[in-house]
Order: sequence, then C-alpha cells, then structure tokens
Amino acid sequence: MNDDIILEKKRLRSEIRSSMRSLSESYIADSNRGIFENLSLLPEFLNSKVFFAFYSVGAEPDTHKIIELALKMGKTVALPRCYGNGRMDAAIIKSLAEMEEGAYNIPAPTLSAPVISPVEIDFALIPALAFDKKGFRLGQGGGYYDRFLEEAGFFAVGIVRSKFFIDSVPVEPHDSRLGCIVTEKEIARLV
Repeated sequence: MNDDIILEKKRLRSEIRSSMRSLSESYIADSNRGIFENLSLLPEFLNSKVFFAFYSVGAEPDTHKIIELALKMGKTVALPRCYGNGRMDAAIIKSLAEMEEGAYNIPAPTLSAPVISPVEIDFALIPALAFDKKGFRLGQGGGYYDRFLEEAGFFAVGIVRSKFFIDSVPVEPHDSRLGCIVTEKEIARLV
C-alpha cells in the first residue's frame, strides 16, 4: 500500500510541475497579488512577532513581498537554511539582500545568520506543489517541512495557487496537515 502512495505522489508531482510550467505570466501575477492581499489581512499574520517564510523561486507563489512587509512591520523574520537528511534551520534575516545560494540553488540566509528554534515562531508560511481541501500538502519530496512541522507549535499557513488547491493528495502517516490554506481566491480555514 505504501509503495502505491509513493508512486501516486511521484505521478502527481510530475503532473503538477508540468502544469506549473504552462502557467501564463498574467495568471502568475494576478495570483501573486491575490495571495499577498489575503495573507496580509490574516489576523494571525498581523499579530505575529516571529514570522517564518520560504524564499519563493520559479512558479511558486511569491513570498518576497510578504517577507518585505513583515520586515517593515518590525517582525523577526526567519527563512529556512537546509542541510542533508531533510533537516533545516530557521535563520533570522534583516533583509532579502542578506541571502546567499543555499541547498538546491535556492537563496538562503547566510551561514552567520542567527538560528531560532521552531518553538519561537508564531506564524509560518509553508510551501507545497499542491494542498488538498483537508489541509494535507504534496511537497517536493525531501521531507524538510514534514520534519519541521513536527516541532511546530506555530500557526502554519499553506500558500498555493488556486489551480493547485485540489480535492485530495496522497497521504502517508508522517504527512502533516495544516489548518489554513491561502490562495488568491480564498482563505480556507480547515480546523
């Protein structure tokens, strides 16, 4: 059974990545704008003091604008710094200009950036290729966020374009479920 789930995840990842490559620039721009607007209205974001986000690349929903807003609001902002075996730290930044090339060629905080514990975070943005209507995520497959979420006591929000907010994703026992998903069209509170 587990092998079937793994194969289904692999198939769905491939399908979604292909769909992402065909998104129009206008859809991406409109979607980014709507996701930012919805995120910036969330009371949990507005009231947070320690904000964790990921540095978006490619066709992922843009996080740079919300990171800049969090910095302007005086929040402590942390981004992931990834290591082997699906492990990552939350490292504090003062500016997006402080980033350097990290794992998978994704910009990451410098090695000298101070690290905070996940228990210090009160609001986190979580990436995925897709989320389902129950809050389960289909990630890239490295397990970084599943491990990170195990330690979480923070309010975690999944962000995804509405085209990839789907009915269901294959789920394994270690997969984490989020209680809030934000798309350009909605703020879905699931618990």
